[in-house]
Amino acid sequence: MNKEILQKLFLEFMEKSDVLIDEPMKNHTSFKIGGPADVLLKPRSIDDLQKIIKICKGQEAPYFVMGNGSNLLVRDKGLRCVVIKIADNFNDVKFEGTTVKAQAGILLSTLSNKILKESLGGFEFASGIPGTLGGAVTMNAGAYGGEMKDVLKSCRVLDLDGNVLEFTNEELELGYRTSIIQQNGYVVLDVIMELVSEEYEVIKNKIGELTQQRTTKQPLHLPSAGSVFKRPPGYYAGKLIQDSNLRGAKVGGAQISELHCGFIVNAGDATAEDVLSLIELIQKEVKKNFDVDLHTEVKVIGEV
Repeated sequence: MNKEILQKLFLEFMEKSDVLIDEPMKNHTSFKIGGPADVLLKPRSIDDLQKIIKICKGQEAPYFVMGNGSNLLVRDKGLRCVVIKIADNFNDVKFEGTTVKAQAGILLSTLSNKILKESLGGFEFASGIPGTLGGAVTMNAGAYGGEMKDVLKSCRVLDLDGNVLEFTNEELELGYRTSIIQQNGYVVLDVIMELVSEEYEVIKNKIGELTQQRTTKQPLHLPSAGSVFKRPPGYYAGKLIQDSNLRGAKVGGAQISELHCGFIVNAGDATAEDVLSLIELIQKEVKKNFDVDLHTEVKVIGEV
């Protein structure tokens, strides 16, 4: 993959500030961890995205699409590919009655505030989930009894060939942290949600209550990627880790949170290797103590 040729091709239709070479991925993940990406792009339209994918295919350059990097661990050697970041460069929102249409790059927290101002209820569960709307739909994110499938009406995606496809809620096969978007490698472009009219103060109070629960039970003051493990059937990952006497355990700069054992935090200059070693330790101890296999919810990518 020739970075110089790719850079020249991308700069024919993109701003210089949106085409980054050898970009440290620690600047683009909530973990604040990760080696350099050969090329990182910030497209601003569907047309940009389609051109990027066409160039990557023409140059036989592998590519990876990310959101805000809130559920991502990039290995220390970085990424030998083109990274396409869909975040604050892709964040328009429109309201029509109780219907919301939003681009995939908007942060859930930002979208929640805009929805609150329109006095629309049903999205409160997502107000404190880190990450973008596209990422939330891809993995059917949820919290405190709500999931994206509860509010999603339809969405548009880009397939591997750069074609725009539209799916209804039912067609997306949204399950626990899964969807056909994830399974087929599609890229979410925009989403239509159906909410309900509700009093502003009622919605605001619900968000306040959930925020209070999060801030007292989650280590929001330190870099992390949220819950590291999927919930095993019949158990809670955090409780299994706590009962394995691993609260506060450290490997290098990575630490199991003292506040919530389901979180691994970057307690100071942690490397991806530190985090992966700690994940392995957790899996080994939980398996030994409870005969339960823990599977990561965090996506691990990068050169080994």
